[in-house]
Amino acid sequence: MISDSTALDSAFLALADPVRRSIIARLSRGPATVNELAEPFEISKQAVSKHIQVLEQAQLVTRTRDAQRRPVHLNPARLEALTAWIDQYRLVREGQFRSLDAMLQSSAGQRGAKAKEQ
Repeated sequence: MISDSTALDSAFLALADPVRRSIIARLSRGPATVNELAEPFEISKQAVSKHIQVLEQAQLVTRTRDAQRRPVHLNPARLEALTAWIDQYRLVREGQFRSLDAMLQSSAGQRGAKAKEQ
C-alpha cells in the first residue's frame, strides 16, 4: 500500500487531468506507442509525450524498448496500491453505513410492532 504522502500526491495529481485519465484507460486494454495514444486527442504528440512523462514520474506507466518502438505500459501494481489506499477509507465508511442501516431497520421494526399493538 502507498503510504508516502509525496507518492500519493504525484499519483493523484497525474490522474487529475482528463487527458492522462484517458491515456490510463487506453493502456488498460494493452500497451501502446505515443502515436497510438495521441490518435484520439486534438493535441500534439509532444503534448501527449509530456502527459506520459507525468504518468511515468507518478509511476503509473512504464516504457520499454522494442527495436524502434517504445511502447507505454500500465503499471498495475501502482494502481493496485492506489486502490488499496482508497479502499481503507471506503471500508470504514461502508461499516458505518451498515451500522446506521441496522439501527434504522431496528427502529422501523420497533415502530411497526407498536403500531400492531394499538
